Amino acid sequence: MDAGKTAQLIAALRRERAMTQKQLAQTLCVSDKAVSKWERGRGCPEISLLPALSAVLQADLAALLSGEANGNRIWEGNMKRIRYYVCPACGNLLTATADAGVACCGRTLPPLTAQTPDAAHRLTLERVEDELFVTAAHPMEKGHYVAFAAVQTSDTLLLRRCYPEWGLQLRLPPVPGGTLLWYCTQHGLFAQPL
Repeated sequence: MDAGKTAQLIAALRRERAMTQKQLAQTLCVSDKAVSKWERGRGCPEISLLPALSAVLQADLAALLSGEANGNRIWEGNMKRIRYYVCPACGNLLTATADAGVACCGRTLPPLTAQTPDAAHRLTLERVEDELFVTAAHPMEKGHYVAFAAVQTSDTLLLRRCYPEWGLQLRLPPVPGGTLLWYCTQHGLFAQPL
């Protein structure tokens, strides 16, 4: 833990939340002198206080320890850079448009990496009226199925959740310059340009 960096981060995050040192101290059941000491880099919070400090300041625990918040700039949150995360425990689907620490069910989730589809994971696209009709011969069984399909562009994400009992038949908008993505519960994320 870099006391100087952590000090600056604690002070900045406290001010962002419009809290005084005394208010932060009362919330954590410590003295305002302790908070002042932390913010001057003269000491660090006790390790037992870090989870509560993280929650109050709405900061990642790793950021507090390193003293670096690494905020994402709003213009970097382009939808083409979206990352997909799937929890292996509950199947929860999460997305982020920039670097993020994503966790579910007590686990830190790595972002999925899109792969080129092989013959077993290829989707069939057929134009029907003004939409794309998406089908696949992919298994749609409880333990092995396509969990979602999405159309993604630089400013749009349309995601359709799929369920094993339904079979894989979707209608999606044909977006020029877009990418079609889908997630197989056993083999991961796949992508192809539209």
